[in-house]
Amino acid sequence: MAANEGGPEGSVKPQLDEGTGEIASKNELQKRIQKRAKEGGCRGSREARSTNYSLQVITRFSPELNGYLQLGHAKAIAINFGFARYHKGKTDRIPFDDTNTTKEEGVYFVAIEEAIRWLEKLIELRKSYVCHCQEAELKRQHGGEKGKEGPRYRCEHADQDVATNLRKFRDMRDGKYVPREAFLRMKQDITNGNPEMWDLAAYRIPQKPTPHYRTGTQWKIYPTYDFAHCLCDSFENITHNLCITEFVLSQESYEWLNHTLGIYEPIQREYGRLNIAGAIMRKRIIADLVEANAVRGWNDPRVPPGAILAFINELGVTTSQTIIKTARFEQAVRRYLETSVPRLMLVLDPVPVVIEDWEELEKEVDAPVSAKDPAIGSYKLPITKTISIDRSDFRTTEDKAFFRLTPGNTAFNSLSCQSHIILSRPYLGAPSMQWVSEGSQVVEVRVQRQLFNSNNPKVAEGGFLNDINPDNETVYPSALVEAAFQQLRGMAPLPDSPSEREVPGPESVRFQGHTSWAIDSDSTDDLTVLNRIVSLKEDSTKV
Repeated sequence: MAANEGGPEGSVKPQLDEGTGEIASKNELQKRIQKRAKEGGCRGSREARSTNYSLQVITRFSPELNGYLQLGHAKAIAINFGFARYHKGKTDRIPFDDTNTTKEEGVYFVAIEEAIRWLEKLIELRKSYVCHCQEAELKRQHGGEKGKEGPRYRCEHADQDVATNLRKFRDMRDGKYVPREAFLRMKQDITNGNPEMWDLAAYRIPQKPTPHYRTGTQWKIYPTYDFAHCLCDSFENITHNLCITEFVLSQESYEWLNHTLGIYEPIQREYGRLNIAGAIMRKRIIADLVEANAVRGWNDPRVPPGAILAFINELGVTTSQTIIKTARFEQAVRRYLETSVPRLMLVLDPVPVVIEDWEELEKEVDAPVSAKDPAIGSYKLPITKTISIDRSDFRTTEDKAFFRLTPGNTAFNSLSCQSHIILSRPYLGAPSMQWVSEGSQVVEVRVQRQLFNSNNPKVAEGGFLNDINPDNETVYPSALVEAAFQQLRGMAPLPDSPSEREVPGPESVRFQGHTSWAIDSDSTDDLTVLNRIVSLKEDSTKV
């Protein structure tokens, strides 16, 4: 998603505390305003913290470049763009935090020359030092396992003079050390109870050096996340670093570095990560799923952007760590699609049916594009002597509990089954029984179900790969969609979306049948592939 001042349509609207520059809920903001009124002023104002503060809100969206964006990133996009947009600010910088060239491709990082200038200043302030300790020793310095096995302490390298640290750091820069032989540490507060203040690494030599997409092999050292992202925010005049609660401990370190260097200090504030039951929201785990061929690949753009934003807006912005039920997400998608995409009939597993009194019927009728909005228009639906229905809608033996087609039964008071291939008068408005005429288009349809058996596959016995549902997908290679599909295909994007209008991919063609569908990017000129977006809402009382 490209950065812009407007951001995504329908984005979230958290409140800005103009006295402190912080985000807050509407109720919390009201309480703060009332408290200040009683105290006769604003304490701890944002302006007092930084003379460089701009009244224009500027946020950023900064993913790691170790995989494609996933649903969790949609919340970050909505919050950052929505917060800035609501307060007439902008999100016009997208710095990429992690600069590990071993894992990241095409990484953007703070300009090397400028970063080194600030690093040397940090060394001159005696607030950083070059360390040669290995992992086992570092763990002992931090008090052992979980910091509870002994007192914390600094190594002897922390006492090196400024000249020694500058020389060693320049040797790191010039490639005179091998990976893990030396790294630059920030000299923070080893007695602090926050692990993010225990002399974190600022610059290191990548363990498996990989050519950088901009500088090739010229530079031997790269900044860590803990060093780069707060400096980058300061250089770019970001006012609010809005991030997930996993970084709440990092806030102290984030503020320490900018304050120590005496530069502009942005604000970091956190919100709860988006978690959905039975789904994986970690790019590194998704990468493992792709590598294991457990899924077809990274690309799964079935759900419209507007539906995702509608769902996130419904959730709101809190710091709570909650797991959202899959049904809640799917219901938000259904509500969005209900009034925004056209309706067509689709038969997954076709069974031919002969209409006995076809000669007496009209041969063509007007069918509405949308059942909810007749103003959208209609299309011509042909009625042929032989139609196709879904195999699941038909049984050869009588069954009073089966409310579709069986011998002796009438479906919707309109279709009566005299034998297994004879019908009379098809009912055009049947809401759940799909049928298509002769000449309908053959398509491949993929019906996806929940990928994992459990709601939390990360803790499943044997690991998440052992928790995969073997029946998570069914493919129907010879499904039929009515011929009007080609007409509606030219109307894409469906639903209309400014972001998809600019570059309409195949997945922007969506419609509703007995459930909702989208074209898959695997489609070719000879074969269209459809994916189910969400299933029908299940009736818990139905047997």
